[in-house]
Amino acid sequence: MPSSAGPSIDTITEGGRVTQVGEGQEAAESAPPIMTFGAPTAGEVLAERYELVEHINNDSAGRLVWRGVDVVLRRPVAVVLRYPGGDSATEMLQAAVAASRVIHPNLVGVYDAIDEAERAYVVREWVDGQSLREMVADGPLDPGRTTAIGNAVASALAAVHATGMVHGNMHPGTVMISEEGRVVLADARTDGADSQDNDVRAIGGILYFALTGHWPHAEAPLHGATAGHGRAAIPDAVRDASGAIAAPRQVRAGVPAYLDDLTMDLLDAGIAPPPSDVLAAELGRLDIPIEEEPYLEPAGPLRFAAETGDEPSPLASVGGRKVAIGIAGLLAVALVGLLIGISALGGDDDPPQTEPVARPSSSAPASEAAPAAATTRKLSVSEVRIIDPDSKFRDELGGAEKVIDGNQDAGWDTDTYTQAKFGNRKSGMGVWIDLGEEHTVKSVQVSLSATGASAQLFAGKTDPPSTSAGDKALFTSYRTNPVGQPFEEHDGTTMTFNGFDADAKYRFLLFWLTELPSNDRGYQVTVQEITVQGS
Repeated sequence: MPSSAGPSIDTITEGGRVTQVGEGQEAAESAPPIMTFGAPTAGEVLAERYELVEHINNDSAGRLVWRGVDVVLRRPVAVVLRYPGGDSATEMLQAAVAASRVIHPNLVGVYDAIDEAERAYVVREWVDGQSLREMVADGPLDPGRTTAIGNAVASALAAVHATGMVHGNMHPGTVMISEEGRVVLADARTDGADSQDNDVRAIGGILYFALTGHWPHAEAPLHGATAGHGRAAIPDAVRDASGAIAAPRQVRAGVPAYLDDLTMDLLDAGIAPPPSDVLAAELGRLDIPIEEEPYLEPAGPLRFAAETGDEPSPLASVGGRKVAIGIAGLLAVALVGLLIGISALGGDDDPPQTEPVARPSSSAPASEAAPAAATTRKLSVSEVRIIDPDSKFRDELGGAEKVIDGNQDAGWDTDTYTQAKFGNRKSGMGVWIDLGEEHTVKSVQVSLSATGASAQLFAGKTDPPSTSAGDKALFTSYRTNPVGQPFEEHDGTTMTFNGFDADAKYRFLLFWLTELPSNDRGYQVTVQEITVQGS
């Protein structure tokens, strides 16, 4: 157990990496005195309710962060103590009271705030995991993970801003990622030193740091994020002779142009930032599985709602930002590259083929004609199961067989979540289908209980065991092979994927839900029936 003197977070290794929300940067040498009387001890019970279990670290303001237990509700808590209390603790207590009024899955829950004069302390949610600063210490994140984190942080900010408040303390030490993948924003301030616009701009810094491992605000740091505090210092961004920072794509390869543009726009003081809810909507639209350059995969999940038509970028109405243009440009480049590649494969002297080369002419001898096309039919399914790689409890796996029983009135139900993206706790869930043997697939039709869901279809070659590790391995393998195209004529509750490669054979398919529709209780959907047509 760490001593009461409090090691830095970098030295805590017992039981794996343990961090706590709001830990900020390592305490600076100029941090205020920690206490004026005896240090807290393990086993001490505060307010006859909160038992101190283990000292975790000291944050950048000199406050002590402890892991504790609420002995009444028997749940783990984080206890943040400041010495002394009284007037000097007013800002901390006011921030806690304000934060307790905003409930959101991406904001740390605040349970109590107590001033005992000699000391003050805030009791809040305990999160097992690590800060973004620690996570990136192992290397920059891929674009998909970065987008997901940015989306969660922007959603949390939107909830804060909707109340008229400002967070004012956005940096890689106050963005936490739990072991289950939940992203949590913590440690807001109420001293009026910041603005909602600066909160939004700070998301640009979060995105930049996640993509590059460098912090772009060293010359004008955010609260608690100043570079140079011992081992907790964050490397400054790469800069040219004039001090301008290098774009993420100049620092590392593989950063998509749209994400690079969005990040640099948010960091550009000459461009007005969008409102946090608009930014959250845009990052939510872009929050798709991306491992490499985005033009190697679909531009986004299929979105089926009651009304048809393309969904415009939310940022299109706030200054014509570069994001939507960047995606369109990438798709155009991908299409041109594909045509050039087809032309090159056909030879320098041959024009691109507009018909399949195997199609015989009407004058070809009957013995040389291609065989008649196989009749399209409903393919039988030999096995079906639910894929849930992000869940510890795996309590949503039952009922998979109902999606192939021919009964539209029954199906597999997801749980009800507080947010459309599975409460921002999961990347998604899916239905895995085994056709028993390889087939040519013509279409896959999915009937759902409500409009407004988003989903993708993947194909794969592997059949790992139905365990958490097996589901992770399956999704990691399948997500690189999206198949099928959306069928534009639909009734809002039916998704039809067609446009399959006629020369390809498929045995294993994965219908992957990424966003749930809303109902009067939250966000939930029933997959009623899945039908595969082919030969």
